[in-house]
Amino acid sequence: MKAEIVIVGGGLAGSAAAITLAEAGRKVMLLERESEPQHKVCGEFLSQEAVESLRALGVDPAELGAKEIHSVRLAGARSVTSAALSFAAMSLTRRQLDEVLLQRAKQAGVHVCRGTRVTHVQREGELWSVGIERAGAVKSSIEAKTVFLATGKHDVAGLPRPAGKQRGMVGFKMYFQLRKEQAAQLEGNIELLLFREGLAGLQLVEDGSANLGCIVQRERLRQLGGRWENLLQAMRQECPHLAERLAGSEVLLERPLAVAPIPYGYVSETAADGLWALGDQAAVIPSFTGDGMAIALHSGRLAATMYLAGSNAEGYQRRLHKQLAGQVGLAVTIARGLVWQPSRSVMLAAAHAWPKLLTLVGRKTRIAENVRL
Repeated sequence: MKAEIVIVGGGLAGSAAAITLAEAGRKVMLLERESEPQHKVCGEFLSQEAVESLRALGVDPAELGAKEIHSVRLAGARSVTSAALSFAAMSLTRRQLDEVLLQRAKQAGVHVCRGTRVTHVQREGELWSVGIERAGAVKSSIEAKTVFLATGKHDVAGLPRPAGKQRGMVGFKMYFQLRKEQAAQLEGNIELLLFREGLAGLQLVEDGSANLGCIVQRERLRQLGGRWENLLQAMRQECPHLAERLAGSEVLLERPLAVAPIPYGYVSETAADGLWALGDQAAVIPSFTGDGMAIALHSGRLAATMYLAGSNAEGYQRRLHKQLAGQVGLAVTIARGLVWQPSRSVMLAAAHAWPKLLTLVGRKTRIAENVRL
């Protein structure tokens, strides 16, 4: 089987690239591992630039019922600090958003292959060989002139990413149905919740449920027996605000979603053999910034736009690195401070004394306005 362009991964970055390329008349094959819509480990926070990218791709989050977010709260063991965001934001589940983008890609003319697991991506002369396995263990390979790698936090065999600057983090996600009073208090806000050697984010999504996403140091998780139930109990004990928010709530998933390792702080500077890396395969910003989805969409659109203009993967990777390295570096420094107990108290005190610090951090970790497409 042969293809002009193969995109591995049907998440935000892969779909953004696919739509952009297909609308320019290119023949695109997109390979997506899941055959049905799935929840993903993600904070599901759409910053202003993420919303702008989606609308440029023909998808309006507001029409999908996305929740508006205008403020951020930071809660520690003893205090809660609030501040207005410096931009308009929304919240939408990845299960719905990814599916809508895949359907949009189909409308644009992309050949979407679902239920297709990629076993390898390797260079063979002037072409790429992409090994695939479909339902029923049917194996084959695709020869492609160009490959865009958009597999999120999951690496393809033989193409591992280097470790990031902030290592040893494990991510979890769970949905809760909050009591009516607690949901009303959360409306319009994203809450950042600090606990020992970790942090969490809580916000409402389109169906009224609350998404709790958290990261924790692997060693702390090991001390808690490696169990989600123990971690959640510890989070409630160490962050009273979270305990109050979840009091009387209903767990909506049979088990939490989890992911590890997470190479926070990784920003690719070079393209391996001309491979176009998108989304988390190109840059992984700490989750508390809420800019991961924006970066995924931006990287997909930027890569496709540069490809159409005749640029190569190396040039794209250098430009993306220049656009993101500063923000990712700052975010890692702050994230380390929030997770490390000795510095956390100082940072919480500073935020409590000057709430606009939260607004400033939010602004400084965004994709710069002058480089957005």
